[in-house]
Amino acid sequence: MLTRVARLYGKQDLKVETQESGEPGAGQVLLRMAAGGICGSDLHYYQDGGFGPIQVREPIISGHEASGYVEKLGDGASTLTTGALVAVNPSQPCGKCHYCTINQPIHCLDMRFMGSAMRLPHEQGMFRDWLVVPQSQCFAFSADITPAEAACTEPLAVCLHAVAQVGDLSGKKVLVTGAGPIGLLTVAAARHAGATEIVVTDLADAALTRAPAMGASHTVNVATNPQGLAPYQEGKGSFDVVFDCSAAGPALRSAFASIKPRGTIVQVGVTGDMTIPVNALVGKEVIWRGSQRFDQEFGEAAKAISSRAIDVRPIISHHFPLENAVEAFEQAGDRSAACKVQITFS
Repeated sequence: MLTRVARLYGKQDLKVETQESGEPGAGQVLLRMAAGGICGSDLHYYQDGGFGPIQVREPIISGHEASGYVEKLGDGASTLTTGALVAVNPSQPCGKCHYCTINQPIHCLDMRFMGSAMRLPHEQGMFRDWLVVPQSQCFAFSADITPAEAACTEPLAVCLHAVAQVGDLSGKKVLVTGAGPIGLLTVAAARHAGATEIVVTDLADAALTRAPAMGASHTVNVATNPQGLAPYQEGKGSFDVVFDCSAAGPALRSAFASIKPRGTIVQVGVTGDMTIPVNALVGKEVIWRGSQRFDQEFGEAAKAISSRAIDVRPIISHHFPLENAVEAFEQAGDRSAACKVQITFS
């Protein structure tokens, strides 16, 4: 059987091609793919050929956040049913290394992550019509959930993991810097975890307009209102927790100025080296903590979407068929209009 794939050869060199698709082996399933979201890392691969030390060095099929329908079960694949809508967990820790054995699979020394150019050979991704995966990577949804919603499981899992870094958020005051898909899903995850006030900042009104639907109490466009956070910075700061989803120097400086003494800043966005206000870090005894990917939160994200305890629909802005994958990537790069851009499959 043939499948179309969206294969990236390098910077702005994406082609829709055809290749053979295999049959499911023992414990595997064949999925008829339905929807796949373009992530920030996918966009960096397309626009720049990579980011930091991670560069596209050979052709790679893009995509690590996607959903599809179970078409065929391999031998022993008994936990899923034909026709079920599932999201695919792209994370595949080895289960054997030091970090896996101490229950830190996020830091697996032999991690395989679908659609990632970190390893060589690259791990191929999910932007294709047909995909064979282990059934253990598939999480099913209730009948009324759409493929577009299910395809948001992976980014929501990232945000649930970030929120889990700070423990109980009940009654807490939260700042989220950056209102892209991850920022907005972090807002939803923080609201779901009990945060009572959530302020969101960004440079673009188009991004901020989606924030209230995701649970934001107040938004600040720091481009048009650069002093918008000033009231929150009085008296050594107002926020119990800041989630920095922008990885922009000015946003991080405002985070340190806005956080309360002994508050926690969770670094969700990634970038290269930058200058940080060490005096504020020390003087306010701030906890600054990184958050990478997810583990059990993938299953938690699938359940939250399946029950619509977290409604991801407001972030989904555009859909393009696979044959228009280049147009989809170009649209994803336009923050004046796009939020979560998805590719649909036949």
